[in-house]
Amino acid sequence: MEKKSNANIGFEKELWDAADSLRGHISASEYRKVIVGLIFLKYVSDAFDEKYQQLLAEGDGFENDPDAYSEENIFFVPEIARWQFIASHAHSSEIGTVLDEAMREIEEDNPSLENVLPQIYASPDLDKRVLGEVVDIFTNIQMYEGGNEKDLLGRAYEYCIEQFAAYEGKRGGEFYTPTSIVKTIVEILKPYRGRVYDPACGSGGMFVQSAKFIENHSGNINNLSVFGQESNADTWKMAKMNMVIRGIDADFGEHQANSFFNDLHPTLKANYIMANPPLIFPTGEQINCKMIFDGNTEHHLIAMQTMLGFST
Repeated sequence: MEKKSNANIGFEKELWDAADSLRGHISASEYRKVIVGLIFLKYVSDAFDEKYQQLLAEGDGFENDPDAYSEENIFFVPEIARWQFIASHAHSSEIGTVLDEAMREIEEDNPSLENVLPQIYASPDLDKRVLGEVVDIFTNIQMYEGGNEKDLLGRAYEYCIEQFAAYEGKRGGEFYTPTSIVKTIVEILKPYRGRVYDPACGSGGMFVQSAKFIENHSGNINNLSVFGQESNADTWKMAKMNMVIRGIDADFGEHQANSFFNDLHPTLKANYIMANPPLIFPTGEQINCKMIFDGNTEHHLIAMQTMLGFST
């Protein structure tokens, strides 16, 4: 029976089929990067194309003006990065190079994504025939649905991350915290406004859930400032992409780093600190963790005190 996900979307099977077709050809961690990169690329391309067609129909000649897209928080996608161009090369031996060049072009036009998007598709370890089949699957998936586009892609992203975490077993915990745990922490802390910090942010699930909490309570996401840190380079990139597609402005530092040994936010006074205790608090380090809480938060972390037995 297919595993049900907290991200219950309409094209789960197509997404997982895309990932599954790569299984056995490359490692789980590598095909995770391949798939999440394609999700991101397909989304920005679909969003651009919808706006492009709208501008074209208006007939004012703004369809190639990047400002016409940026004012609506839509990425301007260069021609060689648009999905129509990519799909036309799906069965070419150069499909890997086409995808890598698309990622580079998007990074060049969007500085916030510099060194974030995966450029691994031309690797000789990646079977180009199989990669072309994956592109075909994505070609038949409409990632953009008007006003719900960020939630749609976010749920798609969440679904894949959850599936990859389950497949990778214990290692999956490095980048994914079960949604039930994330929801519990957010519901306890109620981060309506202020500065929220996750010292081991993984793929950014705590922040996504915080944004959902604010939306569900008719709040304003602009009243929340997001700060995070992640020690794994690939996971740090996943988090950056996750925030971009969710429309969340986040400061994760300029690179990955371990928050115990290289604090990227040493002067931060956070209103809320949210983290998944079993993964970032190995036995014997509770004292250090409490020092982090006392030094960097204005409000006590009730959820963490409850789970770890700290006293105030």
